[in-house]
This record gives sequence, structure tokens and C-alpha cells, in this order.
Amino acid sequence: MTANNSLKSYRAEFHIHTVLSPCAEIEMIPPLIVASALNKGIELIAITDHNCSSNVEAVIKAASDTGINVLPGIEVQTREEVHTLCLFDTLDQIQALQRDIDRKLPDLQNQPDHFGSQLVVDQSGEFLKYEDRLLLTSVDFSLNELFDLTDDLGGLFIPAHVDRDVFGLIKNLGFIPQDIAIQILEISKNITVPNANLKYPQIKDYSLIQSGDAHRLDEIMGFNRLSLESPTIAGIKQAINQKLLEIVDFSII
Repeated sequence: MTANNSLKSYRAEFHIHTVLSPCAEIEMIPPLIVASALNKGIELIAITDHNCSSNVEAVIKAASDTGINVLPGIEVQTREEVHTLCLFDTLDQIQALQRDIDRKLPDLQNQPDHFGSQLVVDQSGEFLKYEDRLLLTSVDFSLNELFDLTDDLGGLFIPAHVDRDVFGLIKNLGFIPQDIAIQILEISKNITVPNANLKYPQIKDYSLIQSGDAHRLDEIMGFNRLSLESPTIAGIKQAINQKLLEIVDFSII
């Protein structure tokens, strides 16, 4: 990375689920997520539940005065059955996208015995209510439509775990769309960067993040190190443009 005294190095994890995602463990409540990030020296996180953002504010409140920066986010399953991360700076932005998602989310009821419970909680992890709509389904937005909505709101659009056979961009489409101004891709924790570039040569010209896709506390990995002027979407986009983002195995440094 290029030295710049105005920049600060951040360890980051951009893909964390809470108990709102039915596939997440019951331990994924705001105070434990924050404590896990603190213990690992992670300073920047994004909360990205499936098709719903109702627990974002609780995590922001749990992280207040801890030094951890929380980006409001969401993992949206598009019409093509591709998972994408949409990250923002403010609750107003994520709530605006949520209103659009709510209009396009199929009117299906969750089946807790089959999919798992979808819990809305407060900053201490106390139960508030169930989310009754089925969240593990596709929203009726194409990749292009979701990108435009995210971009118009000032967010960052990241195709998630592109190396995965299930819900991955490359497997589902067979290519990375060139008519979408994608800046960055996510690879899963199950592959190294060299192996990803070798297996998927189409990703070599993109910036990459690697995420734990955390559904349990031990999956909050923090593989990403960025040099940022500020822990904001604008700061992250600047880091992408200036190649100030790297993936690091923190277990060996």
C-alpha cells in the first residue's frame, strides 16, 4: 500500500448476519457481534442480513463508543438468484432501499421449523418480534436494477461469494456483466486469492474482498485491510480506485 499520512489502516469484515437471517446461529446478536469484532481487532464491519435490514440499527447502537464503525448493509438475492451485498453510510439510505425491496419481496410466510426463526432484536440482543416474511428467497430485481438502486442511493454494490456454486455470480450467469459498473467482488473464505484468480480468470481485473459470510461468531474473519481517509462508502471507493485494499491472513502476522 502507498504511504499517506492522511490515511488510517482498518481491518474490515463486510459480510455479517444477525439472528434476523434464519440461517444464522442464535449467538449472532448485536453485543456478541461487536465483542467478537473487538476481540479480533476489527474496526469496520457491515451488517448484511438476507433481504432485510431491521437489525442494523441495533448493531450500530451496540457498537457506539467502542471504536467499531458499522456500515448499514443488506444481502439481496436477485431475480437471477445471485447474492449481492449493498452497503451504505446511513440508516436513511438502507431504509430507502428496504422500501423498494419490500415491494418486490414475494408475499410468502417464513416456515421457522424448516428455515429457522427470523428475529428482530434490540441493541442488547433482547427479542422484539419475529419477521414473518420469508427472507430466503429472490427479490424481483435484476442485477442491473439492484445496482442502479444502490448506486443512486450512494451505496456500494458487491456481488457476494462469486466463487460459490450456490448463489454465486459466475456459476449462475457464467460471466461478470460488463454493462454494470461493478468495482469490487467478494470471494468466500473457502478459497485463496491466487486460487480464485486461477480458477476464475475473469475476476483478475477487479478489486477483491474476502469475507467470512458470518453466520456464527467464529466466522467473523476480518480478512480485509484498507487504508482509508474515512470509514465511509466514499472512503472505501477511494481505496478501491487507489488500490489501497488487500486481503491478509491475520493469523500469520
